[in-house]
Amino acid sequence: MTEELPELRASDADRERVAEVLREAVAEGRLDMEEFEERLDATYKARTYGELAPITRDLPAAGVTPPSPVSMVKEPAGSGSGDWAGRIVGGEGSSQWGVAIMSGFERKGRWTMPRRFNAFAFWGGGTIDLREADFADREVVINCVAIMGGVQVVVPPGVEVVVRGIGVMGGFDHREEGVRGDPGAPRVIVTGFAFWGGVGVERKLTRAERLRIKEQRRQEKLERKAGRQGELEEHSSAHREALDQARSVHRDAMEQHRELMREHREERRRARHEERDERRRRD
Repeated sequence: MTEELPELRASDADRERVAEVLREAVAEGRLDMEEFEERLDATYKARTYGELAPITRDLPAAGVTPPSPVSMVKEPAGSGSGDWAGRIVGGEGSSQWGVAIMSGFERKGRWTMPRRFNAFAFWGGGTIDLREADFADREVVINCVAIMGGVQVVVPPGVEVVVRGIGVMGGFDHREEGVRGDPGAPRVIVTGFAFWGGVGVERKLTRAERLRIKEQRRQEKLERKAGRQGELEEHSSAHREALDQARSVHRDAMEQHRELMREHREERRRARHEERDERRRRD
């Protein structure tokens, strides 16, 4: 954002880019929910670049690799942050095992899903949350072994899921199979073995995304309310104009009536005078 244009009017796309940085910051723990909600509210109320600039000026914190800066330069449609190619980063992955023996494990937040992740649960449970994860490859495998335990796999919308596991007195969740993935999105294959246990698969939005949708709906509600208020004001204005016009017509009619009455009284006075003058001449 340039300092030379602080009063240039911001567009909805500009405000949405700032909101995306805020959602990224709250997901990474740089903002708490109260700060996030305050800044998000200020973002959607901002009218100029000068009002948007301070909202993300301190993000990210010093010493942390920053996300892509918020650009106030107009970009072509479709160049938003939802591009899956940016999340397929290669490498070996930040974690390749999850073990829960009468205990639990959890992989969530910002981490890199390897090409193959092995999960083992015995009288315990584990969660593999890919909603904010990067991916080492376009296709990744989660191999789950659940014995009298369970493993829960959480994927974001847009990811294709294939389930190939075998269950003996247990089972694998196939509900998310068959959902077509977004172009360029990774493919997650869930396989393994469940004995007296289970492996679940579900799609969920991140909390930041849910907040974004909630805020978007709130803004839409406010816009509808403003629209209805505008319609009411327009209707009220039209009603006042019609009422003023009716009053003007009424005043004109009353004035004409008074003028006719004055003419009628004058006519009667002249008639009386003429009658009196006629009697005097006869006398």
